[in-house]
Amino acid sequence: MSETTPEDLFANTPTSSGDYNASAIEVLEGLEPVRRRPGMYIGGTDDRALHHLAAEVLDNSMDEAVAGHATRIEVRLDEGNRITIADNGRGMPVDEHPKFPGKSTLEVILSTLHSGGKFSGKAYATSGGLHGVGVSVVNALSSHTRVEVARDRQLYAQEFSRGVTQGGLQNLGAAPNRRGTTVAFTPDTEIFGDRKFSPKRLFKLARSKAYLFAGVEIRWKCAPSLASEDVPADAVFKFPGGLADHLAEQVAGRECVTAQPFTGRQDFPDEQGRVEWAIAWPLYSDGATSWYCNTVPTPDGGTHEQGLRMALTRALRAFGELVGAKKAKDITADDVMTGAEVMLSVFIRDPQFQSQTKDRLTSPEAARLVENAVRDHFDHFLTDNLDRGKALLGEVMERMDERLKRKAEREIKRKTATNAKKLRLPGKLTDCSGEGGRETELFIVEGDSAGGSAKQARDRKAQAILPIRGKILNVASATADKIRANSEIADLILALGCGTRKDCDAESLRYDRIIIMTDADVDGAHIATLLMTFFFQEMPDIVKKGHLFLAQPPLYRLTAGKESRYARDDAHRAELEATVFKGKKVEVARFKGLGEMNPQQLRETTMAPETRSLIRITLPQEFEQRAGVARLVDELMGRNPEHRFNFIQNRAGEVDRDLIDA
Repeated sequence: MSETTPEDLFANTPTSSGDYNASAIEVLEGLEPVRRRPGMYIGGTDDRALHHLAAEVLDNSMDEAVAGHATRIEVRLDEGNRITIADNGRGMPVDEHPKFPGKSTLEVILSTLHSGGKFSGKAYATSGGLHGVGVSVVNALSSHTRVEVARDRQLYAQEFSRGVTQGGLQNLGAAPNRRGTTVAFTPDTEIFGDRKFSPKRLFKLARSKAYLFAGVEIRWKCAPSLASEDVPADAVFKFPGGLADHLAEQVAGRECVTAQPFTGRQDFPDEQGRVEWAIAWPLYSDGATSWYCNTVPTPDGGTHEQGLRMALTRALRAFGELVGAKKAKDITADDVMTGAEVMLSVFIRDPQFQSQTKDRLTSPEAARLVENAVRDHFDHFLTDNLDRGKALLGEVMERMDERLKRKAEREIKRKTATNAKKLRLPGKLTDCSGEGGRETELFIVEGDSAGGSAKQARDRKAQAILPIRGKILNVASATADKIRANSEIADLILALGCGTRKDCDAESLRYDRIIIMTDADVDGAHIATLLMTFFFQEMPDIVKKGHLFLAQPPLYRLTAGKESRYARDDAHRAELEATVFKGKKVEVARFKGLGEMNPQQLRETTMAPETRSLIRITLPQEFEQRAGVARLVDELMGRNPEHRFNFIQNRAGEVDRDLIDA
């Protein structure tokens, strides 16, 4: 065999020096890089990226407001996918830029990457725009952009197309009663296709900005053709209470662990910025979090979130020690935050974000600043009213106990046949593995056909399936011996593992959620009622702790062309036909039962946490009201048929005539 030399290794490589030379190196000028690679600047070309354009322009106006130069912002959505955002701030500079002779500063800002007034901090102490690419990226990705500036009692305008200047800066004459900047743009269909701005999404964005800075008034307008029940054609937002007003709207009268939410504002030392927060702990809530930095949403949280979590956790641990609750030392941030409605807004100098879309704050000093600012206030919140502090501590420690219980259960495992035998689980139960730290769910489904679809549609790690045959025993009118002898009820009790009546212990429940999933018809409603009666009588602690839910499967599937929607009932079907499918020929398919839905449809509409809708079954907190519920269950489900007859007879006049006609 001949010896191979280093030169031989490269003799037949596909690229020679003639293919890779100076002519192969492209230099993209102006805004061309943005149009070539929009994902680098706005994260893609999907709906989220499209709406990011509006957020970039709105953030600039908000920066003017936060800096104390603007008091009013207008957001207007017109037909043709055109949006206009105007403020009454200082107005962009229009004089000639010293580094670009012959060009106005306005043109430089709109057509040059990394140009702006937010690098040094001279023009803005805190701002949402930092990299000098925001409005220039919007300009690059728009088929038409028009900017008007009212400054020094004169009105100026300039137009652009796909980032290219369409003529010089125009002086339109005197404007003695106007000031500020107006940016109007239409996203380029070459980049975004046929995607349209969502009026509802923009309306929500405009309103949220007004909550974030109490000193600004935001006016919303949209074309009448784009208005709807959720989105008015005109609205004015001004919230002097800031995030506290926002939280009050979100909680909307729901009963909370503490009567008063935890709200406040605090300046950071040495003029480093400030923080505002609003937190409530509603009962039986999945909770929600909203994080902001310099009025920019940071949906992935970041260091300001970490600071808040540390402040709340350490304060609650200290309070637990103060009142003698030794187990409080095991509280984690997740115990405190789970189920809470949390809003946090920080204003800091030179914030650092994970990407241009600013989804996550990474400024390391934010954690320390927020923790120090919030901790003292939360200490006072807990200790100024000991009953309030103990109520919140008790709720958080209850979540802690549930977390520790789930952890112990995961350690035990239940994925093998050996474990199933040890736990004496019913044979028809298709259990979940409980791996991955996910919350586990038991779906009680009607019949083997629906059970088969549900088994294929489920998340095997987190969702278990227990099929039952038809209508289970009405426990409200049955003797104890008859209840014990019923095989369906015996299987259900065995699967849940928490005991019944006085021996019922929610801490021993094998699943985080019990979901009754029956057909969307009268028979399905009857079965669900029988099951709810069973839980109310035999496992009341499960209901009180908020573990019981009703699934909401659709009754209809409506299709027109390539678009399909699901309707829960006749009223929802009529609503969709009058809105989404108005004027279209609609094919309507009625699901006779869950078993008729293929697994993909069942997962999408009823089982996947991301897309489903659940109704939580709860009991009133007050004992007197719980007693009233007990009487009602006895009237409707008990042994005496006269009670049911009287109930129907007394309330017949309350039935909606439209429902009867339907």
